[in-house]
Amino acid sequence: MSVEPTSVPRFTEVSQWRDRVLRSCADGGRLAGLYATEVGDIPELVAVLSNGPTLELARTALGEERSYPALTPEVPAAVWYERALHNLSGIEPVGHPQLDLLLLPKVDGVPAPRPGSSESASDVELTSRDYLAPVSVSGQGVFTLPFGPVRSGIVESLELLLETGGEDILRLDIRPHYKHRQIAKRFEHHTAEDAVLLAERVEGVHSVAHALAFSHALEEGLGIVVPARAQLIRVILAELERVANHLDVVTQLCECAGLSVAVARFGTHKERVMRLMSHATGSRFGRGVVVPGGVTMALRDHPQELSAELTQLHRAIARDLISLNRSASFLDRLRGTGRLAADLAQRYGALGPIGRASDMSLDARTLRPYDAYPLLDPFVVATSHLTDALGRMRVREEEMASSTALVNEAASRLATRADDDDLAAPVVVHDGDFIGVAESAAGEVLYSVRFDDGRITRCFARSASFHNMVLLRHVFDGDVFTDLPFIEASFGLCYAGVAM
Repeated sequence: MSVEPTSVPRFTEVSQWRDRVLRSCADGGRLAGLYATEVGDIPELVAVLSNGPTLELARTALGEERSYPALTPEVPAAVWYERALHNLSGIEPVGHPQLDLLLLPKVDGVPAPRPGSSESASDVELTSRDYLAPVSVSGQGVFTLPFGPVRSGIVESLELLLETGGEDILRLDIRPHYKHRQIAKRFEHHTAEDAVLLAERVEGVHSVAHALAFSHALEEGLGIVVPARAQLIRVILAELERVANHLDVVTQLCECAGLSVAVARFGTHKERVMRLMSHATGSRFGRGVVVPGGVTMALRDHPQELSAELTQLHRAIARDLISLNRSASFLDRLRGTGRLAADLAQRYGALGPIGRASDMSLDARTLRPYDAYPLLDPFVVATSHLTDALGRMRVREEEMASSTALVNEAASRLATRADDDDLAAPVVVHDGDFIGVAESAAGEVLYSVRFDDGRITRCFARSASFHNMVLLRHVFDGDVFTDLPFIEASFGLCYAGVAM
């Protein structure tokens, strides 16, 4: 979904803008994103509101005081968005319950980068200096245990502050800023052709989904019709990426349980999917293929050969999942662990398998069908009522099966279009605001992009991991230290996509 600049509501009063956001969320909509930008060095707030298949931007300008009444007390989903804009733009959401650092390290004297401002990107100084975070739990014997940012078995840097009385985790605070890369500023001044390459690197494991979301923003806003052959190629790459990421989560869960044979088996399955992607595109992550207007190349493998190999691989995956689900000790570690209540998931608008394992059915592929998905046989969005780590695994199991079916059908249709020459439509960017989404393995990826004179002046790249990670602190109800790895793995988060 995307919008023309003339259709973006600009509220002259912050109170009107705030009322619009609150009314949208109260009427069954959800807050899909919130960020700050600058227009002529005047700070503006931009909310992305989702109402069913419709996405809407709502803007308002702030005064010199650079503050506004926080949304978080009424809209819980705004909590990390407001912390992020406070960090990046120096704007204060008055009344926010927790404004300590999120995306940037605390360095005195270093100004906020202010995405959207006329200033160019500059490196953020990092420091190893420790400082205390707010403590919410008190009592005899209660203490805070810093866990990370470097932790055994974890491939990305993340610090968890665990408030505990010994074994039970009473509260958890999250510090993802170690992975911050100034992504918002690095998008600025780039053309669409260059920016899509950066989009692929916001979250390396979701490269295809980010390239799709960025491309969809321009294509819908400019009325570009992507050639049918390119649409089918996009679906194949997106679903291969989904299967690889779901296998990675299963592998991590097996590693947490100490099931070395299962780790080897599912790790091998993931590697085979990555090699399928590499053979088809020349990149293990499918990079350099999806661009605004279509794709840059046809698949290097014959579609039906790729389909046959994936089908054979899925049979092996299914057999190993049957064996894994016979392990009572493994299931015991997942069952009842990290429960995310359905009403809490609804209030926060939980995305991807995290939300779908708590009785939500948000999936951009069916809510806002794009590319070749409307042409393929409808699939049932995988959901679960279990709400725990086991439910999240069940959702991923079902999605791997549906992804395989989607690839098979798309490959079959693609084989009949081998003589089609068109792989991309021409793209001429005009000034304006554009919104695009795509469904990654972790959930909805959203891009809100502003172009002026053919170049980006502000790009808000929101990963599903950023939207979902705040929920990690709300799922420890009677869970202990040894449950933490299972809960964290079951969420399937990409920390680089959180810190950006």
